[in-house]
Amino acid sequence: MAHADISRQSGQQLWSSPSTRALIFLALLSSAVWLGPTWTRVIPDALTFPIATTVGDALNWFAREATINGLAVKDMTRAVASFFDYIIESVVIVLSKGIYTGRGLNVTQAVPPLSWFAIAGAMVIAAYRFGGRSLAVVCAVCLGFLVIFGLWENAMVTLASVLVSVLLAMAIGLILGIWSYRSSNVENVTRGIMNVMQTVPIFSYLVPTLLLFGYGPSAALFATVLYALPPMVHNTVLALKSVPAEVTESGKMMGCHPRQLLWKVQLPAALAKLAVGMNQTIMMTLNMVIIASMIGAGGLGFDVLRALRKLDIGSGLEAGMGIVALAVVLDRLSQAAAHRAAHGQHRKPGQLPLWQLLAGWLVIATVAALVVGPLQSWPAAWQVSTAEFWNAAVTWINKELFDVLEAFRNFALLSVMRPFSAFLAAAPWTLVIGSVAALACVLGGWRLAALCTGFGMFIVITGYWAPAMNSVYLITISVTLAVLMGYPIGFWLATRPKAQGTAGFVLDTLQTLPTLVYLLPAVMLFRIGDVSAVIAVTLYATAPAVRYAMVGMAQVPKARLEAAEIAGATRWQTLIWVRLPSALPTLLIGINQTIMMAFSMLIIAALVGTKDLGQEVLIALNRSLVGEGIVAGLCVACLALICDALLKAAAARATSPARSRAQ
Repeated sequence: MAHADISRQSGQQLWSSPSTRALIFLALLSSAVWLGPTWTRVIPDALTFPIATTVGDALNWFAREATINGLAVKDMTRAVASFFDYIIESVVIVLSKGIYTGRGLNVTQAVPPLSWFAIAGAMVIAAYRFGGRSLAVVCAVCLGFLVIFGLWENAMVTLASVLVSVLLAMAIGLILGIWSYRSSNVENVTRGIMNVMQTVPIFSYLVPTLLLFGYGPSAALFATVLYALPPMVHNTVLALKSVPAEVTESGKMMGCHPRQLLWKVQLPAALAKLAVGMNQTIMMTLNMVIIASMIGAGGLGFDVLRALRKLDIGSGLEAGMGIVALAVVLDRLSQAAAHRAAHGQHRKPGQLPLWQLLAGWLVIATVAALVVGPLQSWPAAWQVSTAEFWNAAVTWINKELFDVLEAFRNFALLSVMRPFSAFLAAAPWTLVIGSVAALACVLGGWRLAALCTGFGMFIVITGYWAPAMNSVYLITISVTLAVLMGYPIGFWLATRPKAQGTAGFVLDTLQTLPTLVYLLPAVMLFRIGDVSAVIAVTLYATAPAVRYAMVGMAQVPKARLEAAEIAGATRWQTLIWVRLPSALPTLLIGINQTIMMAFSMLIIAALVGTKDLGQEVLIALNRSLVGEGIVAGLCVACLALICDALLKAAAARATSPARSRAQ
């Protein structure tokens, strides 16, 4: 009798298991799909709606015909664009161009811009005050690279755009973050909107901004602000929530009213974590400068874009490294300044205030530059370039290793990529969505399943299912390769603490390299097509895989490792049975971040001829199809949000062993 009760209880537990119910659901769904009507395998025309056309018509009407209180929206947006064009141009005049007089051939420079000697010296002085000698040396090397390689003038154009974009994004992000912190309802709305904005591809921001603000620096500014806004909003909310309750209570007891409490107590206490949002905003802004150059931003981004069009890998690499040098300077300076402010560090006795020191230096350096010409503008004869070397190296590789590269390309394309692409293209749409829903139900319950189903159905009804499956195929291959390469490197680094500092610097550099730079060598070696796209996406997405693998393995409790050693486990057994299970939540988050990076790069890879959603967005940008660009971008966001939700649910499940056993 006891055996019967145990068997009955086991059967009930098996039937109540979400995994069992999901498998049964998939079995029934598969039977219905293959034996049922054609519409379960091929999306019928009646199920697709002209959403893109509707959105495009609405936005075109709003931008060209709508009025608010009798004032045309077009006039207002153009006025805003002119205002910000004036601000950007003013900063560019100060940093890069100077003031010119005359017309035609009689144009002369009446007032020069601030010299490289003045600007670079001011940054080095600030670096020394904030971070000491080491930070000053790093900034001096990076800025020296820009000067010696002849990138200074365009770097200052980029810096002007970045400064205005970052300040605007930080201001808007801070306001939205404070508002969200004070109201849970507002936070729910802003969190959802920001999550979608983080997954919408870069190109999708260019289409509506072009429509509203026209071609030029201001359109690039607003596209950049929209792209860089989410991390500032998220980090502002998290930073304010992390302020200890006793700090807030102390401020209230001292009689602070809400505004004083915010500005005098909470924000200063949250400054260290706010700096994270500032840094991410700066990095995302710099990542946008190349794309923004397509609509008139100029600067180093345009240099990289021009090099890509000419297949000039040497010049593109130099300009890309210039963006990296600028990113390192801005990143390290902002981190050091925030760290100093957060820890209440002030100037030492006898030191001048920083603003006085910088003002004095700018006056001295400007006078010196007027006297000594090379201090104002680095002579072209003194400039250095490695472009010819890199171009010659690529030419040699193409000439000497053509057969090997071509064999690899054909094998990858014909034996792996096209069969997988054909499999996804032929997979019934109902079975794909059903499989995702079943997996979501197992990992996170029916609400997650409903959410993923909704995202999938949005792609279906918009008519972008075929390009979406092409995106899935490219992302799957790229992320798999990135994880297979990145995780072993991360595992190796986790056991070698001395190498982690150097590895961190290399990873930071890789993640600050402009996305288009990764396309240059891939296209030069493997021509345009899916193989080049996968190589570029894989290279770009490998850095987070390495980082999370290194962090996850380094955080495995020492007690578990010692227990495994006492039990006589080999290194391989320790890796499989101790390290991997302990690090699994972090590794899953690492896969999630790798996928997000791959999605952001996949849109850039559309420039080399892929046939995915990125190509749809790019076509919409080239043809000024506003609705198509936005809807295709939202489909990319749907795919990214599905992956994000599934992997976060898997990570949460991995951190709760008791729950897993119960299910």
